[in-house]
Amino acid sequence: MATMPELTEFVPEQAAAEDWRRYHAFRRRQGREWRPADPIAPDDIAETRLRHGDSSRFELRWQATEGHEIVSMLEAEAIRPGSPEYETNRHLLYAFAYVLGAHRRRGLGRAWVPIVLELMDRLGATIVTSSAEDEAGHALLRELGGEPRMVERHSRLEMAGVDWDMVAAWVREGEERSPGARLEIHPDRVPDAVLAEYAEAITELMNTMPFEGLDHGDIVVTPEQSREWYARLARTASVVHTCVVRDADGAIVAATDVVKRGYEPGLVHQNFTGVHPRVRGRRIGRWVKAAMLRHVLAAHPDTVAIVTENAGSNRWMLAINEELGFRRERIVTYYQVERDRLAGA
Repeated sequence: MATMPELTEFVPEQAAAEDWRRYHAFRRRQGREWRPADPIAPDDIAETRLRHGDSSRFELRWQATEGHEIVSMLEAEAIRPGSPEYETNRHLLYAFAYVLGAHRRRGLGRAWVPIVLELMDRLGATIVTSSAEDEAGHALLRELGGEPRMVERHSRLEMAGVDWDMVAAWVREGEERSPGARLEIHPDRVPDAVLAEYAEAITELMNTMPFEGLDHGDIVVTPEQSREWYARLARTASVVHTCVVRDADGAIVAATDVVKRGYEPGLVHQNFTGVHPRVRGRRIGRWVKAAMLRHVLAAHPDTVAIVTENAGSNRWMLAINEELGFRRERIVTYYQVERDRLAGA
């Protein structure tokens, strides 16, 4: 009977030089196999990310080692006690495992289940969420009792194909249809003077996102968390640009943000875009997206493409993206399974 690899926790703070060598070798192979078109972060950037994670979350990793090489890795994430999101998210654990292609069909995916169960018990989680985008991943999650709860569409916009006359028209139309409203762009970060107001507004906007059938808790953004995120971005040669629309009464009613990573030439990531329900129908979504697109062109003229993700049911935002020229790159399905069902799988 073939032996199974050794499963051990990977703790960045305790990792020696050889541990990091194995980790980087694995993640580079994973990147080339899993998403070959995506850039792979340099070693120092990857290490910085792991050493300086989100203080409001548990971010844990385990490795399956065979000989001197990692052949599979499990990543898990959960909200920490004390976080403003803890009470409504404490029952949830996110876990994702990847097995290198040459080591599949050996039961390595299933080998992670006991560790996931032990972690759920330790943290008090009752539901685990995972994701898949290829048939092998879908098959394993279904076999483990997972039910598909949300479908996410990842899209890409090639800047060379943008209709800039249409973009300019969207900006004009947004201004004309919302008299008294104004658009603000904050390069690098939202300034402290308005950060508390922004955090409150973005919390409200983000909780209007469609989650389809996904069991989820509240999203809470605080000024402290935002400052910590800005610091993490700075450590990895990255910057965020934020665009908001204030209605005539001064309230923030729409927002979008993008992240530019210095080690990804030509690429920009568009994160969240949201419009308050009370102002929908005034084409503010098109206004804020178009204004940000023009800002990206000015701030990062070498941009070749912008990538983003949206829930598959978010037909309004998908329609805006498609009009701009975003085209589907991949579909990611999120599965959830209850702890007891996973234990019996």
